[in-house]
Amino acid sequence: MAHVVQTPQNESLPVAGVAARIPPHAFFLVSAVFHYLGPAFAVLLFKHVAVLGVAWLRIGSAAAVFATWRRPLRVFVQSSRLQRQTLFALGVVLGLMNACFYLAISRLPLSTVGTIEFLGPLTLAAIGIRSRRNGLALVLAVAGVFLLTRIRLSYEPLGFLFAFANCALFMLYVVLGHKIAQDGGSEGIDRLSAAMLIALLTVMPVGFLGAAPAFTHPELLIAGVGVGVCSSVIPYVCDQLALARLPRASFALLLSLLPASATVIGVVVLRQIPHLSEIAGIALVILGVAVHQENVVRR
Repeated sequence: MAHVVQTPQNESLPVAGVAARIPPHAFFLVSAVFHYLGPAFAVLLFKHVAVLGVAWLRIGSAAAVFATWRRPLRVFVQSSRLQRQTLFALGVVLGLMNACFYLAISRLPLSTVGTIEFLGPLTLAAIGIRSRRNGLALVLAVAGVFLLTRIRLSYEPLGFLFAFANCALFMLYVVLGHKIAQDGGSEGIDRLSAAMLIALLTVMPVGFLGAAPAFTHPELLIAGVGVGVCSSVIPYVCDQLALARLPRASFALLLSLLPASATVIGVVVLRQIPHLSEIAGIALVILGVAVHQENVVRR
């Protein structure tokens, strides 16, 4: 199913060589932990910095790390017109996705937002590999999300609006991220770094002023940078290294394990204890993963 990462440039060989020796599923597991660990730290920052300000700090610090580590401007210039369009689309999606996600977790438990976020990737997996079992998996997942949403929908409709918007944008991220990952591990990361700069420009109008208090308090700025590294550098790099060697449908299916990750991190870091019906909803989503039938897909 997986294939060895191709690296067209010599300087990419050390990174790609190490990545090729590590199972792609391992990169996903690291991503699954940090995908919600960073946002959990962000929730703790909401008391001191505006929600969209924290989102801007996340993207800004990640963009700074990528710009220092990789070559985003050079990659953008050397890309074809079609590749630039994909990079631009991915950057806009990243910016909007992060903003919607933070607006959602400021109103809803991390586990609820994480489970809703899952629906998009599972839909991609079901489309990629059609079968009755996959149809049942999707039904179970939808039932699980229904249990989660019916409890809080009446008093947090705006939170769910942002959560489902984030879900749709996350699905686009998987599709676009898969496209830029096709050039190989390190080349995909170079393109991701260019997209992150575009994401920074996307959220600049709504997030910069909200982030201003952090610039006069070094501890808040350091915390914001930590959120960016945990949320957008580590998981996105791991996503690219996994996507480079996994079919999109397979990666989307693995992403369905994120609700469990969100729940555990929400309990440990934020002390967000889910109700029994919420646990049942999350369990239905995970059960959907268990019954999903994955065929061998070769690219």
